[in-house]
Amino acid sequence: QSALTQPHSVSGTPGQSVTISCTGTSSDVGGYNYVSWYQQHPGSAPKLMIYSVSNRPSGVSNRFSGSKSGNTASLTISGLQAEDEAEYHCGESHTIDGQDG
Repeated sequence: QSALTQPHSVSGTPGQSVTISCTGTSSDVGGYNYVSWYQQHPGSAPKLMIYSVSNRPSGVSNRFSGSKSGNTASLTISGLQAEDEAEYHCGESHTIDGQDG
């Protein structure tokens, strides 16, 4: 799997902060602010959590924040809660519906 789709499994102690990252190249992550993050629980469809690097769709907790440095994008979950335990993956999207274009 490419870095932009590789899932990260998140679990930990409630209340802690967790940061996960995906690294691309200057042609994708580094070159554009098109990074999105998705949360997926087993058996459920992916949910868009962050788009355009650091924007949250309506209804997504402000405990989730996105950032980018160079060719690496990161998602930080602060105050981890049980329902946050899931797989997360990043993709290339800059629109609120999670689609390119």
